[in-house]
Amino acid sequence: MSQQDAKATKPAFNPFSPDFVRDPYPSFHRLRDEEPMHRSIIGPWVASRFEDVDAILRDRRFGKDYARRMKTRYGEDALKEPMFASMQHWMLVQDPPDHTRLRGLVAKAFTPRQLQAWRPRIEALVSELLDRVQDRGEMDFLSDFAYPLPFNVICDILGIPPEDRDRFTHSSEVSGRVIDPTPLSREELDQANAGMLENEAYFRDLIARRRQNPGDDLISLLAEVEEEGDRLSEVEMIGNIFLLFGAGHETTVNLLGNGLLALLTHPGQWERLRAEPDLVANAVEEMLRFDSSVQMTGRVALEDDIDVGGVTVARGEMVICLLGAANRDPEVYDDPDDFQVDRANVKPTSFGGGIHHCLGAQLARIEAEIAFKALLSRLPDLRLADPEHQSWRPTFTLRGLTTLPVAWTPSANA
Repeated sequence: MSQQDAKATKPAFNPFSPDFVRDPYPSFHRLRDEEPMHRSIIGPWVASRFEDVDAILRDRRFGKDYARRMKTRYGEDALKEPMFASMQHWMLVQDPPDHTRLRGLVAKAFTPRQLQAWRPRIEALVSELLDRVQDRGEMDFLSDFAYPLPFNVICDILGIPPEDRDRFTHSSEVSGRVIDPTPLSREELDQANAGMLENEAYFRDLIARRRQNPGDDLISLLAEVEEEGDRLSEVEMIGNIFLLFGAGHETTVNLLGNGLLALLTHPGQWERLRAEPDLVANAVEEMLRFDSSVQMTGRVALEDDIDVGGVTVARGEMVICLLGAANRDPEVYDDPDDFQVDRANVKPTSFGGGIHHCLGAQLARIEAEIAFKALLSRLPDLRLADPEHQSWRPTFTLRGLTTLPVAWTPSANA
């Protein structure tokens, strides 16, 4: 077999491949060009064009159907696993009417007014983190800055006391793997179950404390709503608190890391932002488009024979919507593989769409905008310490680096 023939038979969507996880974008181009609605080696359809992805996310004939998906993947006893038993209550995997009810309750903490009120706290955290490292001339951007910023913000929003936060600072890679389209191994699932049981016990205790001494945090709000007779049960509270905790920092860590990597590997763009800091908000949208921290989301056909992208999706079949591929669709963006901080009309699919559009999207944008403005101002000569090497997390749905060493000249940033 020739090399060309071997390439032609190689699966375009292969989340088992380390090369694919490290750089999925060549495969995304191939999918869009050759088979935009692709039957994958793991079973589900895979949608890669912006038009199809956008349509599926907005189409109410597609939903989550979580319980059946888990039973198909892990067997009839799947929901007896503590991890999946908790996840089935996440609003992220719910269909209406439960999704509508859960999201309506949680959304009270994510109104535009509420989020803008967090700006002073975010600015203070950013200054504090940079004060710690500015005289050193180097840091691991992920562990020293990108992780502690959104982690502490979501802990503040939820009401997790500072003295309790260390218990969450060493989460394993399994936390990202549970939402990948490839099944967990038994070892990974055991690890996820153990972590979930431990966290459930902690949040159950914290909810009890907040009922006795409520504050102005989200957990206190949800506990109060439940006591007023709303249909939010304790298992729903615990599941969605855990969801908000994870989603509230993991994706933003990746947005900050992937975004800084894009800026520092395109030095002209870094200099452009230094000269025109008013472009930072637009640059954040381009970061989301160029290398999305969330690469895919899934939907299941809830009705018979839905035509999309030239194929017919049968009831019960799953479609993996490749957000990262849609974000680089040349039918939507000129030169989609170029990173341009002044790109016009950037509307990334990175936060999903339809009724499941990410509730914390605006919070992530605010955190990133404040962070990058501060980095540009305080560390203007910031650069990669190891430009030739990047290490990516072994997850596909959530795309992010494991480390990002950076350096600067302290005297130049006084």
